[in-house]
Amino acid sequence: MSTDPPARRATAPDTAAHFTFARTDLRGRSLTLAELKHAVPRTPATTVTTAEAAVSGIIAEVRSRGFAALAELAEKFDGVAQSHPRVPAAALREALEALDPSVRAALEESIARAKAFAAAQRPADIDLPIADGAVVSQHWLPVRRVGLYVPGGLAAYPSSVIMNVVPALAAGVGSVALASPPQKEFGGLPDLTVLAAAALLGIDEVYAMGGAQAIAAFAYGVPAGTTVQGDGEELEPVDVVTGPGNIFVATAKRLVKGVVGIDSEAGATEIAVLADHTANPVFVAADLISQAEHDPNAASVLVTTSSELADAVEHELAVQVAGTAHRERVETALSGPQSGVVLVGDLAQGVAVCNAYAAEHLEVVTENAAAVAAQITNAGAVFVGDYSPVSLGDYCAGSNHVLPTGGTAAFSSGLNVTTFLRAVQLINYDKAALSAVAGHVVTLSRAEGLPAHGDAVAARFP
Repeated sequence: MSTDPPARRATAPDTAAHFTFARTDLRGRSLTLAELKHAVPRTPATTVTTAEAAVSGIIAEVRSRGFAALAELAEKFDGVAQSHPRVPAAALREALEALDPSVRAALEESIARAKAFAAAQRPADIDLPIADGAVVSQHWLPVRRVGLYVPGGLAAYPSSVIMNVVPALAAGVGSVALASPPQKEFGGLPDLTVLAAAALLGIDEVYAMGGAQAIAAFAYGVPAGTTVQGDGEELEPVDVVTGPGNIFVATAKRLVKGVVGIDSEAGATEIAVLADHTANPVFVAADLISQAEHDPNAASVLVTTSSELADAVEHELAVQVAGTAHRERVETALSGPQSGVVLVGDLAQGVAVCNAYAAEHLEVVTENAAAVAAQITNAGAVFVGDYSPVSLGDYCAGSNHVLPTGGTAAFSSGLNVTTFLRAVQLINYDKAALSAVAGHVVTLSRAEGLPAHGDAVAARFP
């Protein structure tokens, strides 16, 4: 917790940003969970519905026309002409060779921390002797092949290469493919820093594909010979698709779930900050802006017991937004219905609001922040105290920044090693062990009206 006073900065009115940061006052109100979920700021449902209609069409096009559809979509959305999206091996090598040494050092540090955390996540196998001659086991096995998505467009995300690739490799996945949108300025290749990060991690199957079409290509695969020229190698389907993206990417992942596994719906980013009167408004405003600069649809929410802090943060937002690099994008995000201040009567109500909101990123900046954070049950990741900002988790904390959004943190986990593992159970009974429970199996099978189940056991003991 900072001891700096939450004083306002003096700022000339004509330099301050001007936007509406909505307020919701829940003080003195006793709300049910359903009412809390309705009260917190959210992206309008109509936006999601519109995205679903568009994404369904894209998936259908990729499934029916393969690489030809991918090429048309690359030209439509990215302004890039391509015959096949596979990135040549030479381009990966050249990107790594040209990488700025300071950026490489930062990526290597991020990789080292991510690897350490991923290595500690792998669950242990279980071999349980449940009775004499009876062993029940659970073994964790990696999926065969994964498709990892790295966003592009408004920013480059080499950090997302790390967040996707490191846990997949730690899980032991043998076949790893990566996709990132083609960039006109790089001759139709993905961002060169993204390519360099992939090369640094030893990933050589990389595709210049973006958006919902990349998710569809991974989920269903693309046959060889479906380019305009009728050539090109196959893109083999994967078993699991992971990675963050915009609302169209998140929607595509939802629509292909069941065909493939997914990590979570990691759509447009969101941050919630739970704060009391001790929080530093300069820090809080900076953190809200840090996520708002991702996307005009990003959500930045302050949940606080202090109207004075809310006033100070709003003032500080106006000051800091005026000087930020992506001012227009940030102002749009902060003005949207998905952002704003929620005033609560006390920290207990604040915790209830945060659990109902189930934020992708939740910062807790209160007195006894660790104790308050321990009461949070729904969040993709929780950042405790003044010196654990979300941007630390985005790059170098060791944690993973691919996290569930849109309230799905109530039932989904952030990307981790187990995303790429399956728990396979093994049952190994000898004759005596089966005989010991044969009567129970027969009894239960008849109670369920499935006597053949019992007969299958009884046949072994004529």
